[in-house]
Formats: sequence, structure tokens, C-alpha cells
Amino acid sequence: MALMCELHAALTIELHQPSVENAMHIWVDADACPAVIKDILFRAAQRTGCPLTLVANQALRVPASPQIRMIQVPGGFDEADKYIAGHVQHGDLVITADIPLAAEIVARGAQALSPRGELYGKENIRELLDLRNFMDTLRSTGVETGGPAAFSAADRQAFANRLDRLLRVAPAPARPAPDAPR
Repeated sequence: MALMCELHAALTIELHQPSVENAMHIWVDADACPAVIKDILFRAAQRTGCPLTLVANQALRVPASPQIRMIQVPGGFDEADKYIAGHVQHGDLVITADIPLAAEIVARGAQALSPRGELYGKENIRELLDLRNFMDTLRSTGVETGGPAAFSAADRQAFANRLDRLLRVAPAPARPAPDAPR
């Protein structure tokens, strides 16, 4: 009888755990991500239940939430990028301004979104990567190319709007039953 109770308890707990295998997971290349974008992502994860993982080489504060976690990788060139690329799955979303990382993410069947709201896809990533490499070549020869424009309220709004559209079409994570143990 005790074995049956243990088996029933194990099955009940397993059945009531949220299933996120078909849900979109949001990954954030968090070292250079603007704080306002992180705040938008925190609210979106809590609202939708989508898992959100921030990856950075420094500790970051994140809200206490079962949907949100922070992974600290060792310091070093592209360590966060390598971690994200190694863990992203088809259908996931990666927030990054890093064009080479975005190209790798798109090649893996996931989506990449810049903090300015630009969606990187198969139709535009090659052109963006070529432009990035060209500008890098110019900078290495001493040409002053300037940098990106300052992050603006319009950028924040463009990001929030695009994220909202992506979350509306993404499969939602299963929610635990109301009486499920937490």
C-alpha cells in the first residue's frame, strides 16, 4: 500500500509540473543589454510564464520568479555567446545585439531579436553579417565609423511591440493545475 501511495504521489507531482518542452525559451545576451529591455523581459516572463534566462559574465539582479534565472559564465571573449549557442533550441528566442551570435542562432532554427526591436531572420542575417564585417574591416584600418545611435524611447517601444507579437504566436508553457503543489 505504501508503495502505491509513493507511486501515486510521484505521478501526481510529475503530472502537475509545468511542461515547457514546447514553449519558447527566451535567452538574453545580458552583458550589454539595456536595463530597460531587461525590465520589459522580466514583466513578459512573469505575465506569460515563458522561461527567461539571462547569461552574463557578471552577476545580475533578477526578480525572484520561477520563470527567471541568471547564468554567470566565466569572464572572457564571447563566453556568454558560446553558452547561449550551446543551449538554444529550435523555436527559442535570443535577445542580442551581437550579429555573429544572431547568425548562429538563426542557423539553429531559433529567432534572434535586437534590443532595438529588429528581428534577425534567414532573409536578413547574411546582409547584416556582411555589413558588420565590412564595418569591422574599416575600423581595423583606422577609419572612424562612429557607433550606433543612443538607445531611445522609440527603440524601447519597437522592442516591446516586436516581443509582444512574438509572444502572442509562441506556444504557451503549460500552467500547473490550480490545486498542484508548488
